[in-house]
Amino acid sequence: MKIAIQTDPFRGLTTAGDTTFALALEAQARGFELWEYQPEHLRLHGDQVTANALPLTKLVDQQGDHVEHGEPTLLNLADMDVILIRQDPPFDMVYMTACYLLEKLPDGVLVLNDPAEIRGAPEKLFVMDYPDLMPPTLVTSDEEAIRAFRDEHQDIILKPLYGNGGAGVFRVRPDDENFSSLIEMFLGQPRSLPIIAQAYLKEVRGGDKRVLILDGEPVGAINRVPADGEARSNMHVGGRAEAVDLTERDLEICAAIAPELKERRLVLTGIDVIGGMMTEINVTSPTGIRELKRFGGADMAALFWDWCEANKPQ
Repeated sequence: MKIAIQTDPFRGLTTAGDTTFALALEAQARGFELWEYQPEHLRLHGDQVTANALPLTKLVDQQGDHVEHGEPTLLNLADMDVILIRQDPPFDMVYMTACYLLEKLPDGVLVLNDPAEIRGAPEKLFVMDYPDLMPPTLVTSDEEAIRAFRDEHQDIILKPLYGNGGAGVFRVRPDDENFSSLIEMFLGQPRSLPIIAQAYLKEVRGGDKRVLILDGEPVGAINRVPADGEARSNMHVGGRAEAVDLTERDLEICAAIAPELKERRLVLTGIDVIGGMMTEINVTSPTGIRELKRFGGADMAALFWDWCEANKPQ
């Protein structure tokens, strides 16, 4: 198969824990042709979607020497079998515009995850379709509403609506003197975006579970434990990954959201679960498959390409 990956530059990837790199390694092992490009390299000329792409001629699982490129080429994306959308958020107009452009491709190209559905399922809003599976959560730019939410729940988390990797996430305890300053920081500009206020789940000290899902079916999970003195469990900010099993509650959550994931063609996804409550559905560039395999779990990269080979348009 011919595979184009819309991603952050491969040279900058941290290979040991990077899902995109793991997917590319498995694709290389199967003899697929691989290219990488960034969203700014996309072009729409008439009805033709192209990208100024770099061939991935050699990938090695060794940081620093992990990628070799061929000469840049203007790639007609309609000639690809699969296009992977794998660049990290922020989920902004750059991200959305790239999705709009990829929607112009013919049906014979398998674009994953489906760009129209990525647009329609912002990760921290999509999860709000399942309030019974979530901790108490408020999305608003109304300061009075945020203060009332804090009065009700006391210990809360504040975070940006379109962030990622734990950036801009704050725990606000009942006696935190920084609360007003944080509201000013988030909402101090004209036409500020809404933010998320969420009840703090003390179970996060034992870990924030990432459940990896393929076409609606749970494949496995890893646990991400926050570092001492840190409220966030994201591995970008020092969280420690460890092995963990799927529980009946995890399977219950997955079963509840599976029909929607399949309907929306969100094939490679991940959910975050703390204390049996789902806090996010990751649809842009979910991570964790390298850790899952390292801990003796499923080889999700292999399962993913098995799925693509079975489901690519003929």
